[in-house]
Amino acid sequence: MSLFNSLATAVSGMNAQGRAIANISDNVANSQTTGYKRLDTNFEDMVVNAGTSRFTGGVVANTVATNDVQGTISQVDNPLAMAISGRGFFSVARPIASAAGETSFDSRAMFTRAGDFRMNSEGYLQNGSGDVLQGWSVDPATGRPDATRLSPIRIDRAGLPPEPTEAVTLSANLPAGAATGARGSTQAQVFDQLGNLHPLDLGWTRGADDNSWTLAVTRPAPGGGQAAELGTFTVNFGTNGAPAGTIGEVLDGAGNTVGRFDPVNPANALLNVTGNFGGTDQAIDIDLGRFGSTQGVTQYGGAAYELRSVSRDGGPAGAFASVSTQADGKVVVNYDNGESRTVAQVPVVSFADPDALERLDGQAFAATQEAGRQQVSAIGANGTGTLQAGAVEGANVDIAAEFSKLIVAQRAYSANTKLVTTADELLQETVNLKR
Repeated sequence: MSLFNSLATAVSGMNAQGRAIANISDNVANSQTTGYKRLDTNFEDMVVNAGTSRFTGGVVANTVATNDVQGTISQVDNPLAMAISGRGFFSVARPIASAAGETSFDSRAMFTRAGDFRMNSEGYLQNGSGDVLQGWSVDPATGRPDATRLSPIRIDRAGLPPEPTEAVTLSANLPAGAATGARGSTQAQVFDQLGNLHPLDLGWTRGADDNSWTLAVTRPAPGGGQAAELGTFTVNFGTNGAPAGTIGEVLDGAGNTVGRFDPVNPANALLNVTGNFGGTDQAIDIDLGRFGSTQGVTQYGGAAYELRSVSRDGGPAGAFASVSTQADGKVVVNYDNGESRTVAQVPVVSFADPDALERLDGQAFAATQEAGRQQVSAIGANGTGTLQAGAVEGANVDIAAEFSKLIVAQRAYSANTKLVTTADELLQETVNLKR
């Protein structure tokens, strides 16, 4: 290797160590950046010309990503913040313009580990870099997510309309040893179309036959007037341990079977009544439970009627109160009437080689052919990580380790400068031979 080649090799060493110092500087500068992934440096021998008696070489510094290396997760006072523990990224969309309350997004698919999301003025869940979280929309009727497409999650802060009661569920025990004519009663509260509450009485009377009770469903009149009868039913209980086919049944006032306590084909005994609540006729199912279950109405031992619980669906109108995330990725909107609705679900996007993703500003990444095909999965599925709500992932930078690497890079850079000055002195001596 000639002196000129030595000079070029030393310069390549200076450039390589300069690249290493630049990566260390970037890491130290972003040591407090949420979701930041540090850059390491890999040195590679460069052979320019080689042979049995001639050799020209140098060094090249390559930047190595650590996108798959976990950062420290810490809890924060933000119910919308999320941190992935393990493999995967959040899918995000980058806003590019906003007009008349509508936002347009960059068409590129982007991914991040920066989960410091908050709701912006337009209802989008946006992290500190300005990127909007994407997820699966949830069908409000079924509660199931649409896993076929990702879209920006936007929270509707409109109020929740009232929901009339459609079902009342009763859990109680009727004493098997009660005398004929023994009574027990429960009052449920049901919502009408406007969200107002109305009482509904469920009165039990022991019949003359064993295992038989009469259930009268009435609506008390406002002001203490005559109650309106909505339906009278005969409830015959089967005997536990009886041969298959011996069932309990529920008869309406005309003697028609409208419900069964069936040990062979268990199904809840549902009674349907229609009453005028709030000026409108309203159909309500009364759920008495099923055979062999203690969650509904039973006939066991005891001296008196025992109410376990009575519940109903429906509710009054509610105003938007808050939005939160859950560990399974569900985004839940809460209302001031105690109701809540799941409006979206956050999945995790993984790649075969996440370190090959294209690095963008704002702790974001773009897909590349080298990274492989993206796989969108539910939280914890297909080897992806789990989710921690109310937490963020910090940078995977160790300041002590970075300063240790900085010392080594600085010394190596200085050593290469010595080689340059030495080669320069030798070349000067060669020039001085002419004197």
